[in-house]
Amino acid sequence: MGQNGIKELLASHQIVPVVTIQHESEIEGILDKLKTHSINIIEVTLRTPYALTAIEYLKNNANHLVVGAGTVINTDQVHVLKQLNIDFIVSPGGSDKLFLELESSGIPFLPGACTPSEIISCAERGYDLLKFFPADLFGGINALKTYSQVFTGIKFCPTGGITKETYRDYLELPNVQSVGGSWMMK
Repeated sequence: MGQNGIKELLASHQIVPVVTIQHESEIEGILDKLKTHSINIIEVTLRTPYALTAIEYLKNNANHLVVGAGTVINTDQVHVLKQLNIDFIVSPGGSDKLFLELESSGIPFLPGACTPSEIISCAERGYDLLKFFPADLFGGINALKTYSQVFTGIKFCPTGGITKETYRDYLELPNVQSVGGSWMMK
């Protein structure tokens, strides 16, 4: 499934809310915000001790929601997420070991890359849809404009510093498939 699954998923979701959940008490508010914005996808970052519990709760209680995990940086996390029946995985970067685990997991995944060398490495693996993170620190819209001329077969999902004021500008770029961020959750 891998890249094909993520392409199909992001083709129908141009905006992916990225959330960091600290405690169970936050979940209902998050679900309300998603409903308000008519969004039925979420990326829960693995940045807190509660993240996996939050993912399990969402998978069991929000059947309408496509639930993904972000900030996946090692193979142990992939194993746990597979057991939770996660819908997709997002990684800020990668290694051969992590990419092999993601490929064999059968879970749609979005690998991260922001430098030309990382993009070339991903392209050599056959990945042509990449997370561009942190977008604001690695040149944002200007970098992606340049990359559209250099890496003509690559599309991106930028995250990191995307705001209510800038997300539309990103989506107008020909090499941007979707954007991720937390602006709609505030």
